[in-house]
Amino acid sequence: MGDAYGETDSRTLLRDCAAVSVPWGNPETLEAGNYALITQRLGGSITVMCGGNLYRIDERNADALGLEPQLPATPPPADSGERSIDSIEQAAWTQLGTCFDPEIPIDIVNLGLVYACTAEMIEPDSFRLTVNMTLTAPGCGMGTVIADEAHAKLLDIPGVKEAEVNLVWDPPWSREMMSDAARLEMGMF
Repeated sequence: MGDAYGETDSRTLLRDCAAVSVPWGNPETLEAGNYALITQRLGGSITVMCGGNLYRIDERNADALGLEPQLPATPPPADSGERSIDSIEQAAWTQLGTCFDPEIPIDIVNLGLVYACTAEMIEPDSFRLTVNMTLTAPGCGMGTVIADEAHAKLLDIPGVKEAEVNLVWDPPWSREMMSDAARLEMGMF
C-alpha cells in the first residue's frame, strides 16, 4: 500500500493523532473523524493527505488509521565479531537507506542527499558517527525532521554511542546526484 505511484488507501482517523505538516515541518494534531488518504508508507512513517494538505505520521501511530504498526526491526550488530569502523559505517549507510522523503518514495541515500558518513572509535566497541547530508531544496521545512529521523536511526545501531547529522548546502543538490535506481523509479531515464 501507499507508494506515490500505486494504490492509495483512504481511512478515517479513529483518534486524534500527532503529525508533522509537509513540507513545512510543523507539528500538528489531526483530529479523529477526519479522512486521511495514505499516499506513502515507508521507513517507519506514513504520509497522508488530510484536508488538502500532506502530513507525516510516525508508524507508531498507525492504529489511529486502523492499521497495525509496521515497526522496523532493530538493526543487526554491525558484524558478528568485533565491531570495526568499516562495519559501523556499512551499518550506518544501511540505516540511512531506511529514511525517506515524505513526498518521494525514495530513500535519502538513493536520492543522493547523503554526502558523507564516517565513523570513529571513541572507546573499544563504542563509536561516533558523523553524517553530512543535504535536502533537495534549501528552504524545505522537513530538513530537521529528516535529519532527526536519521540521527535516531543511527543511534539504534549497536555500538553507536554518539551521532551527529549536519545539514550542508555545498555542493547544492541536483538530480544528477540520484542513483540510477532512483532515476529509474522517478521516470528520469
